[in-house]
Amino acid sequence: MWILRSLRSSWRRNLQLRLVVTALAISAVVLGLVGALLINQVTTGLLAAKERASLTEATAAQQEVQRLMNASDTGLSLPNATRLVDSAVTALAVRSGSPGLFDALLLGDPTLIGQPERGTKLVSEISVPSVLRQAIQKDKKQEWQYTTIHYEDGSLKSGIVVGAPVSIPQVGNYELYLLFPLVAEQHTIDLVRQAVALTGLLLMLGIGLLVGFITSRVTAPVREAAQIAADLAAGDFDRRMAVRGEDDLARLAGSFNEMAESLQQQIIRLERLSHVQQRFVSDVSHELRTPLTTVRMASEMIYDSRADFDPATARSAELLRNQVDRFDILLGDLLEISRFDAGAAGIEVSLIDLHAMTDSVLSEYEEIAAKHGTELILYAPDGSVFVEADGRRISRIVRNLVANAIEHSEGKPVHVTVCQNEQSVSIGVRDYGHGIDPTDYERVFSRFWRADPSRQRTLGGTGLGLSISADDAALHGGRIDVGGAIGQGAYFILTLPVVPFGPIDRPALEVTND
Repeated sequence: MWILRSLRSSWRRNLQLRLVVTALAISAVVLGLVGALLINQVTTGLLAAKERASLTEATAAQQEVQRLMNASDTGLSLPNATRLVDSAVTALAVRSGSPGLFDALLLGDPTLIGQPERGTKLVSEISVPSVLRQAIQKDKKQEWQYTTIHYEDGSLKSGIVVGAPVSIPQVGNYELYLLFPLVAEQHTIDLVRQAVALTGLLLMLGIGLLVGFITSRVTAPVREAAQIAADLAAGDFDRRMAVRGEDDLARLAGSFNEMAESLQQQIIRLERLSHVQQRFVSDVSHELRTPLTTVRMASEMIYDSRADFDPATARSAELLRNQVDRFDILLGDLLEISRFDAGAAGIEVSLIDLHAMTDSVLSEYEEIAAKHGTELILYAPDGSVFVEADGRRISRIVRNLVANAIEHSEGKPVHVTVCQNEQSVSIGVRDYGHGIDPTDYERVFSRFWRADPSRQRTLGGTGLGLSISADDAALHGGRIDVGGAIGQGAYFILTLPVVPFGPIDRPALEVTND
């Protein structure tokens, strides 16, 4: 089986192999047809010549035998039938020569009883088809047919049998059959077949070598381009194709190199812009920390004195503190995003109990859930679920998922499930609120994306929570799957390997709409 898979893989991946095999297949068909036509023409020509020669020789032999028989009737004594038949067969044997142009049979008419019959070289009477004998007896003229010549020693030969009536005076009617073997013709045809087969094999070998050479001249640059393209995709932007000559392949190589150069410049420019953007976000976030701290202190003082203010001013103090808290969270998220973008984010692995962590997070959100009229329900059929991970990041993921579910639950229960299998652990958060359109699954983790822009956030989210959660999961070699539909709620499942970047062939939980 592995040999067949290897051959199928080579056939799919190797263009040169397909071209050579296709060329050889077409060549084999063409050469086979030409060879068959050639052999047929040679065979037809040889047999036609043999037929003409056989009929001419048979006519002359029949006339000679008839003259011999007629001459025997001119003597004074009565001719002896046995002697006449023997003399006729002897004359035919002499005429045939050595090694023998033909074999002869002199057979009596069926109406003759007890009359002698003779043949040369122990040729058997069954060599003459009964149909041919009947035709000669009926039409009284020369007839011929292809046949198999049988000898008394059991040997067989293909041949032509020519028959004609002969009259022996004072004895009766006989039938003379000359059997011409096709040994020489068959030998010639065999030689032609061997020559055609050998020539065909040599031509196919030559065609295969020629096609292989020509295709290698074309596919080699293609393979080189594919390899260099793979190297470019892997980040080696200095790779270029060798340009040889001025033909189409050379122009292709030149165009490829120009494209690679343009891509390299574009990527360098984008990397610089990305670095500038990351530096800007990081610097702005850091620079805002100091004034934000001052604003927070002032807002706390004002908030603590809100009892001395009129209702409108007291409400403003509450809004001020809430927005300062939200701004602080946003700055923290922006700093975290900048670390992910810069590739500087890492994990501090320890053994954590996901069941206990999830239960703690739900306890923190019970009051908020109650304000939304939502009940938080935890399912942990496996009890304690341990995993090697960064506890801070996993806790942040669970918080984001639970907060998001409460935000969109519309007062309906939120089910949280923690389970495990041999390779992975999963935390599923299921709400039964407005739901999510399946076409938006990919955009859920985009930064600042909202399914319904007109909807106001009630928990003060920044719009970066799910994006950061997806990045946190990826740092562990895990993932977050999403499901749901409009009117059926949404289902988010965090799946982590038991050890960071371990295999996950089958997640402990899978997305369903039940």
